[in-house]
Amino acid sequence: MPGMQGKVARGLVTAGSIVLIVSAVLHALGGVKVGFPALRSSNLAPGMQAAFRVVFLSLGWHWLVLAAVVLLANSSPGRMRRALILLCGLAVLIEAVVGAGMMGLFIGNEMIGVAGLLLVCGGLIPAS
Repeated sequence: MPGMQGKVARGLVTAGSIVLIVSAVLHALGGVKVGFPALRSSNLAPGMQAAFRVVFLSLGWHWLVLAAVVLLANSSPGRMRRALILLCGLAVLIEAVVGAGMMGLFIGNEMIGVAGLLLVCGGLIPAS
């Protein structure tokens, strides 16, 4: 049965990575389509507007990098695989919880929360 556990673990991790990648893409597209025009029409100083754009895009980039690290770890054997997946999954899950606490629930927090849960669950199941 360990073979089946490994498939489930790797499937959960892959699913979590895909949700995280989709979240990153939607975040970047939402920023360009909605957030950036709203910033331009705000009364924020140009330097603050630029800072918000950088932070917004950096968050999407951060999720893409975490998903890539997790996918690489998912295809590797050994204990380091689990440690990396759990570290990345917990980081995303904490980010979702803190974000929901500060901004309330919305689809963005819910998506990364689901991604974090999938990654943590997949990381907790022994893959071999």
